[in-house]
Amino acid sequence: MRGKTPKRKITPDPKFHSVGIAKFINHIMRRGKKATAQRVVYDCFEIIKEKTKKDPLPTFDLAIKNVGPEVEVKSKRIGGGNYQIPIAVVGNRRLALAHRWLIAAAKAKKGAPMSQKLAEELIAASNKEGAAIKKRQDVYRMAEANRAFAHFAR
Repeated sequence: MRGKTPKRKITPDPKFHSVGIAKFINHIMRRGKKATAQRVVYDCFEIIKEKTKKDPLPTFDLAIKNVGPEVEVKSKRIGGGNYQIPIAVVGNRRLALAHRWLIAAAKAKKGAPMSQKLAEELIAASNKEGAAIKKRQDVYRMAEANRAFAHFAR
């Protein structure tokens, strides 16, 4: 091993000049089609603006904050059994999980354009409801149920 790979600097998105939104766009992007991903996110923000009659940026930030988990479970083999060990989620992983869960929840819905589904999921998450919030609660419940194995975390 020759050391850690340096973190890449993400350039802010062109419309809102926000690194957070640029990261979200990168998570949505498939096969290097950044323009398509940007169109999806910006259309989503327009829909949020129409529906809530408010600036979409605080709604987005609140949704990310609400969906980001504090704890998760990691599988670890100890002796003959596999244990689900609760582990605190820190920094970038929290953001990555929030993005992943929001996008997965939007994709799971059927019969609407992605921007529409994403807007609905972001609005729901900012109100502490929706599929992404349910996923977060499920993960928290799993961690809580396996709290007895927390001493294995290392």
